[in-house]
Amino acid sequence: MPVPSSRRGLLRVALGGLAALPAASQALAQPPLSRPALAQCRAGTLYLTIDTGWGREAEDIAAAMRARDVRATLFVADEPDYRGGRTLGEGWAPFWRARAAEGHAFASHTFRHWYFGADPGLGRVRYASRRGEGAVVLDGAGLCAELARPVDALRAMAPEARILPLWRAPGGRTSPNALRLAAACGLRHQGWTANGFLGDELDSAAHPNAALLARALGAIRDGEVLVMHWGVRSRREPYGLVFPALLDGLLAKGFCFATLPAQGA
Repeated sequence: MPVPSSRRGLLRVALGGLAALPAASQALAQPPLSRPALAQCRAGTLYLTIDTGWGREAEDIAAAMRARDVRATLFVADEPDYRGGRTLGEGWAPFWRARAAEGHAFASHTFRHWYFGADPGLGRVRYASRRGEGAVVLDGAGLCAELARPVDALRAMAPEARILPLWRAPGGRTSPNALRLAAACGLRHQGWTANGFLGDELDSAAHPNAALLARALGAIRDGEVLVMHWGVRSRREPYGLVFPALLDGLLAKGFCFATLPAQGA
């Protein structure tokens, strides 16, 4: 089970070079998306984030958000999809364009969706596949390029997409060097809160949707950063089936949803 990220202070943005920085700088200057009046947010504000996954329930999840005027922050990576393609392939262009038009925000989830391991030395990070595709050691420029690739691919498909200067490591697993080098690219790592782990990656026999829903509705509090996916290959009971009930329950409690601020949460 992924380890939730603790809430860390804002990393200072250093000089240096991610190709996506001009768009990120614009995001810093933009006002947040419109939200319900504070009087309507009696329980507080939540930040829903969605990682790529394999996309099986993507259209249903997007429809549930659209019907309830909920916006999320979407962390994009180029992962294998349920149709045999890739999630940042051209076949997904209409989907990503539609999400950008609806006002969702975007950020990097790395391009290859490999995992960071122990730092091998000063200014370097180990980055390895869990599917046997290989492993590399990245320096600062290599990490910046890896984090820039998914947002560059997204921008080619959806030029109007609002991209935040944030990133999320696969599984939320970072290393000290990965955090430092990404900060030098102008990016702050964004994890999730403990109560915000919705559990859609867990085995559905041990963690059925009804149990996950009840836990979320009972535990989530103001300011939580929630995490889920557009579908998880290994889960036999798709979490997308219970996602509308999750939104309805949280909205009924008086929560509002907002995209993450540019500095993260």
